Amino acid sequence: MTERLKNKYKYIISPKLLKELKYKNIHQIPSISKIVINRGLGDASQNSKILETSLIELSWITGQRGVLTRSKKAIAGFKLRSKTAVGISITLRGEKMYAFLDRLISLALPRIRDFQGISSKSFDGSGNYSLGLEEQLMFPEINYDQIDQIRGMDISIITTAKTDNDAFLLLKEFGMPFKSNK
Repeated sequence: MTERLKNKYKYIISPKLLKELKYKNIHQIPSISKIVINRGLGDASQNSKILETSLIELSWITGQRGVLTRSKKAIAGFKLRSKTAVGISITLRGEKMYAFLDRLISLALPRIRDFQGISSKSFDGSGNYSLGLEEQLMFPEINYDQIDQIRGMDISIITTAKTDNDAFLLLKEFGMPFKSNK
């Protein structure tokens, strides 16, 4: 089944951006290439149960199993050994990417308490957008009774846009709730 946002991009957003940004070729139109979800787990070096529960939680949210990120070198001040698991990373592409983005925009972000929109200043200068979430409970797949601790995550939306303005227009068309500049 083709995702709703994929069809919206193909038939509504793409022609609108072609006209609005005055591109001559359809291949110049910016698109979302992938979404990367990261969760750093500093406590995981002492407790492996935290690592396993975080892997399960993120797989519920994304529909895909995560990859462990490991430390490259030992740091005594942080009680960290070399090649110890310190986080989880998931890269979404294709249908799963559009499904996650749809749930993020329409279900998760509006469930944040006192939500007034996300910042439009989190672009990196190359057309990619990053945001951090403080808790996993905003996703409907997570039940409060099933988690052991509230943990956040970082979400990076990687686009093919050359400028931040093009990426902003793309994400705005997808329905990303940016704060209104007053």
